[in-house]
Amino acid sequence: MLRWIFLSLLLLSGWAEAAETSALTIELATTPAQMELGLMYRQSLPADAGMLFLYPGEETVAFWMKNTLIPLDMLFIGADGHIRRIAERTVPLSTAPISSVDPIRAVLEINGGTSERLGIKPGDMVHSVQLGNGE
Repeated sequence: MLRWIFLSLLLLSGWAEAAETSALTIELATTPAQMELGLMYRQSLPADAGMLFLYPGEETVAFWMKNTLIPLDMLFIGADGHIRRIAERTVPLSTAPISSVDPIRAVLEINGGTSERLGIKPGDMVHSVQLGNGE
């Protein structure tokens, strides 16, 4: 069974002194079976929900959308919690690899377009107990 976690994204916009925070309810995938299944076969995903793929250490990873029926945004997150790359609005059912490019510690999958809707950008911080930087 997947565990649910509360994840907070700290969105830092330019030179703004105040940071905006958005909360998401996230399923945690840590076992090989959970990671292999991911969000495949799901017809929908709540607007502020997603799945966090957590790796034991930083590594370069690649995903595909085979058997995934909904477009997703994939946030590739470093061990320090910073978003290093975002693959926006991935194509459902595609077998084209979607790479982290650089080594990362986690991947957060959310509904396609959510990154744009919430203003999430590379460099923003993800706070999570699972990443070691949350409460």
